[in-house]
Amino acid sequence: MPAMNDIAGHALLLGFGYVARHLAERLRAAGWAISATGRDEATLQGIARAGAWAFCFDGSAPLPEEAWEGVSHVLCSIPPGRGEDGVDDPALAVLGDDLAARARRLRWVGYLSTVGVYGDHGGAWVDEETPCQPVSTRGRRRLVAERAWLRLHEVHGLPVHIFRLPGIYGPGRNPLLKARDGVRKALVVKEGQVFSRIHVDDLAAALELSMRRPRPGRVYNVVDDEPAPPHEVALLAHELLGLEPPPLKPLEEVEMSEMARSFYGESKRVSNARLKAELGWRPRYPTYREGLCALLREMTETPEAGA
Repeated sequence: MPAMNDIAGHALLLGFGYVARHLAERLRAAGWAISATGRDEATLQGIARAGAWAFCFDGSAPLPEEAWEGVSHVLCSIPPGRGEDGVDDPALAVLGDDLAARARRLRWVGYLSTVGVYGDHGGAWVDEETPCQPVSTRGRRRLVAERAWLRLHEVHGLPVHIFRLPGIYGPGRNPLLKARDGVRKALVVKEGQVFSRIHVDDLAAALELSMRRPRPGRVYNVVDDEPAPPHEVALLAHELLGLEPPPLKPLEEVEMSEMARSFYGESKRVSNARLKAELGWRPRYPTYREGLCALLREMTETPEAGA
C-alpha cells in the first residue's frame, strides 16, 4: 500500500460489485488508496487481490474505526432492501451516523441510483429536472433512498452526489456474451421501446471526474448518447459474431420473469447534458455500437477478457 501522503485520495467503496471493481482499478492506476467492503469471504479476498483494504459489512454492525482512517471519498453501491419505506437501506441504517459525524472531513460521497426513478415517459427525453414518478417497486425504493442520502447533505453537510444509472455493460457482462452463449431464445420487440445504457469504463470515468470536482447535492444521469431499442443492440451483437439471431417476437408472446417484464413497462430517453456541461465528461463509447465493437476486439485479442 502507498504511504498516505503519496496518494491522490482515499476512497472507501461500500460494496464491491461490478461498478466498484472497475472504479477501484481506475483509481488505483491514478495513485489512489482504496478500501472496500464485502459481505462474504470470497468478496473480501477479491478486494485484497485488487490491492485494497478489505472490511466486512453485512448491514448488521458498523465498520471499525480503522475503516474510516484517512478516507476522503465514499461511494455506496449497496442497494436498498425490500422495505417499502426505504428505511432499511443498509448503508444508511447502520453507517448514517458515522457518515454524518465525518461530514466535514469527507470531500465527496456518491450514491449509485437508477434512471428507473423517472418512471415511464413514452420514449420522451428526461433530464435531472424531470419530476420523478417511478412505476416499479425497484424505482420507488431507489427514490426513497436518494432522498435519504440527500437529507444527510441538507442536514449535516455531507457532500452527497447522486448518480442515476441505466443498463451497464462491459467486459464479462454484455450482449456479445449473451449472443455467443445462446442465452436468448427470442428477441423482444415492443413498439416505441427504448432504453439507455452505459459502458462500465465510461461510468467509472464519470465517477472519477466527479470525485475530483465535487458539487455536493448534485444529481447526474450517467448514460451514453443514444437510447435504443434492446432488440437492435442484440441484433448487432449477433451480426458482429457472425451468428444467426433468435426470432423477433412481440413482448406479449415471450415468456419472462416479472422482473424482466417490468423493464418493458418504462420507455424514456435519458439526457447526459448536465454531466457533459458541468464535468466535461465525454463518453469513450458514445453509443452501443462503439462499445460492442471495442468489446469484440478485446474478446478476440484476449479471450479470457470476455469470459
